[in-house]
Amino acid sequence: MRYGELKKSLQGITHKMLSNQLKELEFDSLIIRHEYPQVPPKVEYYLSERGKSLMPALQELCKWGSEHIEDE
Repeated sequence: MRYGELKKSLQGITHKMLSNQLKELEFDSLIIRHEYPQVPPKVEYYLSERGKSLMPALQELCKWGSEHIEDE
């Protein structure tokens, strides 16, 4: 996804927070940042194989959250 697409899909996130999180995810090898050599700059982000390996665990967390959202 491109930066703008990510920002739109994460409603309410600030530029600073998204930028910091993307840098951390890239540092941890969970995403790949691809910058195209053009003007204006075009940058896309992809899940790495390491990042994709987290998907089953994240899906289970989402499932658990959905099942318990009404608790208390």
